Amino acid sequence: MIPFSTLDIIAIVWYAAFWALFSFVVDHSPLSHRNLSHLMNGHRRRWVKNMANRDLRMIDTAIITGLQNGTAFFASTSLLAIGAGFALLNSTDLALQVTRDLSLPVETTRALWETKALSLICIYVYAFFKFGWAYRLFNYTSILIGALPYHKSTSPEDMEIAIEQVAEINSLAGRHFNLGLRAFFFSLALFGWFIHPMLLIAATTFVGMVLVRRQFFSRSQKLATRLLP
Repeated sequence: MIPFSTLDIIAIVWYAAFWALFSFVVDHSPLSHRNLSHLMNGHRRRWVKNMANRDLRMIDTAIITGLQNGTAFFASTSLLAIGAGFALLNSTDLALQVTRDLSLPVETTRALWETKALSLICIYVYAFFKFGWAYRLFNYTSILIGALPYHKSTSPEDMEIAIEQVAEINSLAGRHFNLGLRAFFFSLALFGWFIHPMLLIAATTFVGMVLVRRQFFSRSQKLATRLLP
């Protein structure tokens, strides 16, 4: 038997469509050049250009180490969240008993509860892969920083190619980190589904609007725009 009601299906479609639409607008639409993540990629390139003119690059390696540590933290958190998801899946009977005892109008079945728990696990697995790959790309960035020639010892053309390589790998690492973080944010909305499908729709809309504001209308976005040369 299909465990979903019509309202469940509508809520799931809304959730998936909102996430997909947000990803398209931020990553692929003409508006993507105005969002905070894209603007920060411009600052990454500016950072690498400044680094190419420094003889000592301990500051730059320290920045990369900080980015790696933050990515490793979220990757570890993803593993913990996956474990918590399996614990939630293993506690289906207890969860059903709790929902029956609540005064809130929570209506669920074993199949529906397990589907919700598995959905959360899948999201956190996706986030782990994104954070894991971002960590690997930051490692590659640190290697390219070590291989970046000094501006006095190479031609301008070769230096520009080397700068572009470092900036692109660094930006790609940031992109995968952002995708993992986006999965974390939207996983919070999915918790609303455990209570009621309408709460999933409301939570998805709220999380999506918060992320839209941060990417396009926040003070951080305005500062990043103003600081670009």
